[in-house]
Amino acid sequence: MSFLQSLNISGSGLTAQRLRMDVISENIANKDTTRTENGEPYRRKMVVLSAVNNFQNMFIENINEYEAGRVEVTEIIEDQSEFKLVYNPDHPDAGEDGYVRMPNVDSLKETVDIMEAYRAYQANITALNTMKQMAVKALEIGR
Repeated sequence: MSFLQSLNISGSGLTAQRLRMDVISENIANKDTTRTENGEPYRRKMVVLSAVNNFQNMFIENINEYEAGRVEVTEIIEDQSEFKLVYNPDHPDAGEDGYVRMPNVDSLKETVDIMEAYRAYQANITALNTMKQMAVKALEIGR
């Protein structure tokens, strides 16, 4: 594994986790949004990550080394779980029965997800800094 490949892997992880944290933040910010442009409550969004190439594909296809090991965001999907129903007949979006459909965003779940994404972000920063230190030490050997 080359030095630049290691930086590329950590960089792709940083980018993916940053987008994941942005989407989670959007979910938290919209946890009380009862009406969007399509007329429904806000739907929770989730980021789908995948490896660009796995070891089996690398072995079979002998791919470019700078693509190996990277992670990318495949898609951002909407959680299709049911909306929460809250009884509030005075709310402008209440139905005939007095219930308001609330977004399917759970604050606890979002908090756990953002902590996980933050830890992964930190791990990628640590790996990046370690590679930088190794490069500096390797250059010092040549003196």
